Amino acid sequence: MSKLALVTGATSGIGKAFAERLAADGYDLIIVGRNRERLEEFAADHTGTKVRTVVADLSTDDGVDTVAEICADEPLTMLVNNAGVAHYMPLAELPAHKARELVHVKVVAPTMLTRAAVAGMQERGEGAIVNVAGMIAFSGPADKSVMPRRAVYAGSLAHLVAMSQTLSAELEDTGVQVQVLCPGVVATEFHARQGLDMSVVPRMSAEDVVTAGLRGLGLGEVVCAPGVEDTALLDAVFRADLDAFGGQSPELASRYRSN
Repeated sequence: MSKLALVTGATSGIGKAFAERLAADGYDLIIVGRNRERLEEFAADHTGTKVRTVVADLSTDDGVDTVAEICADEPLTMLVNNAGVAHYMPLAELPAHKARELVHVKVVAPTMLTRAAVAGMQERGEGAIVNVAGMIAFSGPADKSVMPRRAVYAGSLAHLVAMSQTLSAELEDTGVQVQVLCPGVVATEFHARQGLDMSVVPRMSAEDVVTAGLRGLGLGEVVCAPGVEDTALLDAVFRADLDAFGGQSPELASRYRSN
């Protein structure tokens, strides 16, 4: 049986790099994006691969529903939730429509597509779900000196980390893997679309990010951080999370009690 992968945001950057690599690895592809011309160009350049193109805007309910239906109906071997927008700006200055678009693309869409795909993967006893987030997911404790401002963007990526970790535990021993892929700054069109000049900033290639993600699946990593050499740093974060979670009590903490 052929391997089948669905990749969102497949027309550029990390999504396109995933599609390229998976095609080379023998997967049939369903590639999703907003730009019909780029999707069709990819398909035309990969005539040796079975490629289905789906034009969908994941910032809309209709777009999410269209792709979720495909995720539920098709025997996916891999789902790559990569589509993204940034809208870096302070929350008070973030227009409502941009806030809604960001949350829809980075929270609603991956949640609903994963929900649609996971039952079939469980039934088949195999599958992998890759949620593309970023190291900004861990930037919440940073002070105001950290720029640019991006409260909603950071929060949406943090959602993907927590959801992926929790879902991985739910799916233990089912044959279905879940990974959240957290690169740092990557050399793609992403920042240019936000009007940010990152040309002097050292950046990882999208191809290296994909290499890390796929090898991370082989290593059983739930959180894959392609640019973090010392994985003990991540382990310390997660141990602290669990220590805080386990350190709660039904009694009011002493610092909140009246003297």
